[in-house]
Amino acid sequence: MPSIAANSFPAPSLNVWRATVAGACASLIGIGLARFAYTPLLPAIIEAHWFSASAATYLGAANLGGYLAGALAAGAMARRVPAIVVLRAMMLLATASFVACAVPLSFLWFFAWRFAAGVSGGALMVLAAPTILPHIPPSRRGFVSGGVFAGIGLGVAASGTLVPLLLQRGLVSTWLGLACVSLLLTLVAWQGWPGPAHAAAEPQPAPQQATPAQAQPTAGLRALYAEYGLNAVGLVPHMIFLVDFVARGLGQGVDAGARYWVLYGLGAVAGPLASGHLADRIGFGRALRMAYGLQIIAVAIPVVSVGSAGLAISSVLVGAFTPGVVPLVLGRVNELLAHQGDAARHAWSRATTSFAVFQALAAYGLSYLFTTRGGDYRMLFAVGASALALALTVDLLAARRRFINGATP
Repeated sequence: MPSIAANSFPAPSLNVWRATVAGACASLIGIGLARFAYTPLLPAIIEAHWFSASAATYLGAANLGGYLAGALAAGAMARRVPAIVVLRAMMLLATASFVACAVPLSFLWFFAWRFAAGVSGGALMVLAAPTILPHIPPSRRGFVSGGVFAGIGLGVAASGTLVPLLLQRGLVSTWLGLACVSLLLTLVAWQGWPGPAHAAAEPQPAPQQATPAQAQPTAGLRALYAEYGLNAVGLVPHMIFLVDFVARGLGQGVDAGARYWVLYGLGAVAGPLASGHLADRIGFGRALRMAYGLQIIAVAIPVVSVGSAGLAISSVLVGAFTPGVVPLVLGRVNELLAHQGDAARHAWSRATTSFAVFQALAAYGLSYLFTTRGGDYRMLFAVGASALALALTVDLLAARRRFINGATP
């Protein structure tokens, strides 16, 4: 997998816009649709008696387990075949999963294909941006990175508007419609990835002897891995339960739940660009702490208020930071490692794995709590807010240690 922090420039023939669109299509399919389209579908699946409420919730968690597997396997796959081949294959796998989910033959069948959709999302998340960014001039990497991760929000917004329309024709038509959209986006992205010619045109940096500091994760990095994992826990209640909470928990129906999901998606579209701009102004460390604080408030709102204004603010803010925290953590990794290319690449892989592990554990754990505690939605949001508060605490303690040791917090 190419290094994100490599000091390289694109070949003259690389179309930056097409590469950005390709990356956005990958995140849109792998995360925006393959994961988040299931959230507005969850109440309809239960009401259509495809699966029970508890089984449908576990099927949502299956995608997060697959995401972990895909994140872990992405590097190995890219070492065996070109990353572009893996990216295209994963986009096709996500498309196939939509077709398969149109036929709910059994719980295991559906679970396997939701897991496969998660695998595609994890691999696309790990590989898409690192495949593109080394070929982009440093002055444009923030824009391109924001564009790639904004695809997640576009997928969320699309799922919130498209799914209710498709549901008017039934669940089978909805899954097949998502498959058609995914296939179209795959074709749009197909020729947009940087090819071998671009890689060959890159100047290769001279090999350097790794220092002990580069070889071992710093205390700051270990804290960052823990924070990123705890942040994943904080996002899970909205990811899986937001629409169902509004539709069934508050009794407002699927259409009302979908409207909040659209707000979530609109926030997710703007989140990466806004958080990247903020980090450029105040630094990644401070921006990340601000992100934790805002997320604590946003995730806790449904615990204390179910008014439309509060739920709208909660949906927008959590939606914004669902992809918006990604460039902040990526930038913080590079900040802590002083842009050491190879070390930063491995650290980003570990951070992504930490996020996936905590996310999968939270999905299964919260699903278990939900089914064993009588469907208590507010408890789920309380757990999420507590995890984010712990993430902020870890970050502040790590910053204090760095300050005491004379490093930049």
